[in-house]
Amino acid sequence: MNPQLLRITAFSAIAAGLIIAGYFIIRPGDSLPVLHPKQINPRLVDADVRLAEGEHHISDFSLIDQRRDTITLATAEGRIIVADFFFTTCPTICPKMTKNLARVQQAYPGDARLMILSHSVTPEADSVPVLAAYAALHGADPDQWHFLTGDRQQIYRLARRSYFACLDEGDGGLQDFVHTENLVLVDTQRRLRGFYDGTSSAETDRLLADIEKLMHEQWPE
Repeated sequence: MNPQLLRITAFSAIAAGLIIAGYFIIRPGDSLPVLHPKQINPRLVDADVRLAEGEHHISDFSLIDQRRDTITLATAEGRIIVADFFFTTCPTICPKMTKNLARVQQAYPGDARLMILSHSVTPEADSVPVLAAYAALHGADPDQWHFLTGDRQQIYRLARRSYFACLDEGDGGLQDFVHTENLVLVDTQRRLRGFYDGTSSAETDRLLADIEKLMHEQWPE
């Protein structure tokens, strides 16, 4: 082989190797960050927990789903959670969110590692029969996707102090109202791992990719 051509070939091989090595050094890691209150938009974090130290974990709760089953954190033990806050008569963002959550369920049909929790922000109107009809309309698997109703103040406290899902403030009373497009990803240790615009197909794609990353993290092969 021509010596000059040999040198060019060798240089090209070395350069390609350095580019590949550099990619693996600088590319983002495959694991998702664990999100703490200090790292989250302060408008989303309740003032009482904004400066809390250590890991943040979702608080326990007791709510009723569309089958009238009591759902608590114990129900979700060992499972990844995708959570949202909606109401069945919402004509704007909620139908888009529910449609995109149906995509999440379709990506993991019957997978016991994943649980979707949709919390009604109008629990006084969204009774068990109303939620059951809404769940059936959207093809929800009741073993995987739970539409939750119950104590209004508890639900609003979860939205603001556990999931940090909404920008507004309030006391959970009848004049208070949560309306948010955020979907929240939670790992099996009850830690926050991601926020997504539930009205966006692109953001739902990102959520699905992050669920896959979290699946590999939580259950490595």
